[in-house]
Amino acid sequence: MPPLVTIIKRISISLLIGLVIGALINEISFLFLRETARAPKVVELVIPDGTAERVARGETPPALPDSMTFVVGDTLLVRNEDKTDHELGPLWIPAGTSASLALDSAQSYAYSCSFQPEKYFGMDVHEPLTFGTRLYGILYSGLPLGGLIALYVVIMPEKRKDKK
Repeated sequence: MPPLVTIIKRISISLLIGLVIGALINEISFLFLRETARAPKVVELVIPDGTAERVARGETPPALPDSMTFVVGDTLLVRNEDKTDHELGPLWIPAGTSASLALDSAQSYAYSCSFQPEKYFGMDVHEPLTFGTRLYGILYSGLPLGGLIALYVVIMPEKRKDKK
């Protein structure tokens, strides 16, 4: 059995290796969530003039997305520059006016929509990606991995040097 100092050193190095691997894995996955790594803000959606005519012909207005991604706390401000009144879920937006929708909970929405040919508008609301979220992810994956590595290193027999 190796001395206690050697065991503590092995466990410490194993935990450090686990945390480094956890940080790498989590940071790579967080790269895909870049659009939610921000503070809540007001997001403006403008319905351009002529949208109702395009939708009636079955065309998708070029300036309007099919769906959008938000973070909890965002406010969607819909500004209607069209000559026709429009609807987006609970919002009724008369021509030349605007309406806002507070996004207070993380979920996916599928709202009825008058400015899309499919008559539907998708919105995904996510928790904002903060430093605390990132740290939690690193610790949640890195510490158990480091613990497993430490367990293996402590149990693994020590290589013996042959005397000649």
